[in-house]
Amino acid sequence: MSRLCLLLLSSLSCFSAIALSWQQPRPETVDLAYHMGPVLTSPVNVYTIWYGHWEAAPQGIIRDFLLSLSAPSPSPSVGDWWRTVRLYTDQTGSNVTGSFVLAGELHDSAYSHGATLSRLAIQSVIRSAVAAHPQRLPLDPRNGLYLVLTSPDVEVEDFCREVCGFHYFTFPAVVGVTVPYAWVGHSGSQCPGMCAYPFALPEYMVGVHNASGGVRALGAPNRDVGADGMISVIAHELAETSSDPLINAWYAGDDPAAPAEIADLCVGVYGSGAGGGYVGSVFKGSEGEAYNLHGVNGRRFLVQWVWNPVKMTCFGPNAMD
Repeated sequence: MSRLCLLLLSSLSCFSAIALSWQQPRPETVDLAYHMGPVLTSPVNVYTIWYGHWEAAPQGIIRDFLLSLSAPSPSPSVGDWWRTVRLYTDQTGSNVTGSFVLAGELHDSAYSHGATLSRLAIQSVIRSAVAAHPQRLPLDPRNGLYLVLTSPDVEVEDFCREVCGFHYFTFPAVVGVTVPYAWVGHSGSQCPGMCAYPFALPEYMVGVHNASGGVRALGAPNRDVGADGMISVIAHELAETSSDPLINAWYAGDDPAAPAEIADLCVGVYGSGAGGGYVGSVFKGSEGEAYNLHGVNGRRFLVQWVWNPVKMTCFGPNAMD
């Protein structure tokens, strides 16, 4: 499995460790099912918490990706990619929303909970953000989704060892209400070979050869290995937060404490023909930068595919068939 749930927190685990042998799952082996829980059908207000010291450039890359979820862009676009996520419905037949608004940002540059965080401490970061003075984020249990992004110097429990990011929901005892959230760490200096793959390679892959020759890192589409690597993890977590916000909606397997969600099923797949260490057919820019989606402000992104419940396969808008 590509997922490892610790402390009952849903998490994205290291996909680079399985990249060389990863193959798209066969439909008959996927037991993805709906477990009657809610999905995010209403327009979502995204509240971003920039924890630690952030430079403006990577913030701009990430902000443009989030804006691209709902804004028109050349095809294949981020919005086109999100249409697969929108195929998931709740028990009333309502689809996952296609409307995202960047409703607020907070810069926690004072490291309010230190530079080393436990997984549960991410909820305390959110609590501090909605209680901060004089500026604070609203507490929005109806439409809010809180995205905690930690800077390159912040260490998070299991980051770079077993997870690159995770999503879950807040505990009322900590934050005051139940609201979905996701955390993603910046891996540029700590573990690019794990969490910024395929823009960096883990040590065991360096010098490895496959059927098409040597395995090489791909060029980052925005020339920032750490931020570009975060984009795919953010996309992964947003897709799963939207389709399984309380860990009781869409997932495969019998154990909700260890679910395989709609993005887990497609880890390492970015284009047609992916498998065996090959990310699939993607576009290349004039300087070799790899991408499969267009976004706002002329941005390009490389984002992993998600499971399409109609086609019964991993799918993205750059598919060749």
